[in-house]
Amino acid sequence: MKKLDWYILKKILITFVFVVGLLELIICVIDYTEKNDDFIKNELGADLIWQYYLSFIPYIASLLTPITVFIATVFVTAKMASKTEIVAILASGISFKRMLYPYLIAAVLIGAASFYLNSYVIPDANKFRLEFELKYLKDPFYNTDKHIHIKIAERDSLEDYIYMYRYDVRRDLGSSVTLETIKGTELVDKITARQISWDTTGRWTLKRWQRRQVIEGKEIITEGKEIDTLLNLSPEDFGNKDRIWETMTMGELNRHIVLQQSRGADDVHIFQIEKYVRYMSPFTVIILMAIGVIVSARKTRQGTGFQIALGFVIAFAFIIAFILATAIAEAGSMNTILAIWMPNIIFSVVAILLYKTVPR
Repeated sequence: MKKLDWYILKKILITFVFVVGLLELIICVIDYTEKNDDFIKNELGADLIWQYYLSFIPYIASLLTPITVFIATVFVTAKMASKTEIVAILASGISFKRMLYPYLIAAVLIGAASFYLNSYVIPDANKFRLEFELKYLKDPFYNTDKHIHIKIAERDSLEDYIYMYRYDVRRDLGSSVTLETIKGTELVDKITARQISWDTTGRWTLKRWQRRQVIEGKEIITEGKEIDTLLNLSPEDFGNKDRIWETMTMGELNRHIVLQQSRGADDVHIFQIEKYVRYMSPFTVIILMAIGVIVSARKTRQGTGFQIALGFVIAFAFIIAFILATAIAEAGSMNTILAIWMPNIIFSVVAILLYKTVPR
């Protein structure tokens, strides 16, 4: 790397950190103002509040990273263009493509750091953040669902289902339980019980149960007071699932997806979306940085302010595109991977078209 590369790289990284820090400060002040009444009501100490914001800050930073990269790039490049530095660089024989080299290095560094943090560090911080919000900032969670149906296993040609009238998360106790094993369209095994409870050893206990099996065309009925069984189910499946995917590291997310797929669960695509977004984000950083350089590299009569404003417009256009893509993926109206990557594909095309307009 040459001095010019270090010069641009240093300006990009410093500006990026400054922009992230400034936005974090503003957001934290606003957030603290909104939540201060809850902090006072729950008599929370400064240490606990500080610990909450230590987990809140990286979460917000991860959300802001693609946009702050874009803003930092536009600001740095527009300032260089206004001072005729880019004209001097190109006049010295360095091509515009070569000038993008330090920007690419900055984007790769930021993107790689963002991927690592989003996959392995921030989820652990989110565990505390979401637990804190549930305990002190939101109403206590109670599972009020009735008539709960869950597919718990799918093997060969057999499918296992469980039905409960209600599940009490405070006592880990379910009532009016039915376990069914279905082969095609035929019911081959059915267990009904008055209650089901979770054992700390990892087993479920059925109380006052009756079992009906169809073996070689004959129906066999057995019953008893209690029986232990292993199910592909845990009390966590009845707990608060609000944004639970944000608390999973990449390894935990992959294991949960496999588990949900083994159950044939309907919500598995929500966790797949989270996984695909984490892989997509580093490429988003690279694409937005490239667009940021292109739109701000030309010296204009409108000045730096116009280029920064244009940068904000493009940034918000990307946010809207990402929100729409996520909604489409959640609705299942398009292939999940294609839907999540659609904003990157569209803005990659935009970057290529804009590249033809840059000064040579």
